[in-house]
Amino acid sequence: MQCSSFIATSLDGFIAKTDGSLDWLNAANATVPEGEDCGYAQYMAGVDVILMGRKTFETVLGFGAWPYDKPVYVVSRQWSALPAGAPATAKLWKDSLPALSSHLAASGVRAAYVDGGQLIQSCINAQLLDEITITRIPVLLGSGLPLFGPLAEGTNSVTAQHLQTRSYDFGFVQSDYRLRYAAAGQ
Repeated sequence: MQCSSFIATSLDGFIAKTDGSLDWLNAANATVPEGEDCGYAQYMAGVDVILMGRKTFETVLGFGAWPYDKPVYVVSRQWSALPAGAPATAKLWKDSLPALSSHLAASGVRAAYVDGGQLIQSCINAQLLDEITITRIPVLLGSGLPLFGPLAEGTNSVTAQHLQTRSYDFGFVQSDYRLRYAAAGQ
């Protein structure tokens, strides 16, 4: 099973403001020409399931209409159940990420979309994230929630192999990377 992510950051590497707000991203998306989705629909067409962190799930629930028609696994050890109003396609996962990966692979899932900064970091630390598409938005936030954080203790370096980069006339720059994890002791 392949795990990948498709995410936007500010030019200085933040996925949200410190308070979690995305107003900067909404403003940037307003500059995108109608009908342009920067490859998102094509990406989602290749995804079987979405793995989402708790905070991201709460944010998406606040958008109003649920935007996904695919199964969503909400990864949270804090929740005992999903909140009221959660879509029927959402399931809570409280076990480890390797156990989730094994469960999904055994269920026939071929491709999972990992969404949420902390979950992306956790998947990297578990060496489960295979590819990432990062769309850089031409705005500097100065501070906020970073896409990447420290590697877990004992985690070796992660190399990002550049696959391709696209630039858009409205200022977005999108790069695809394949992640390679160093073997123990390297």
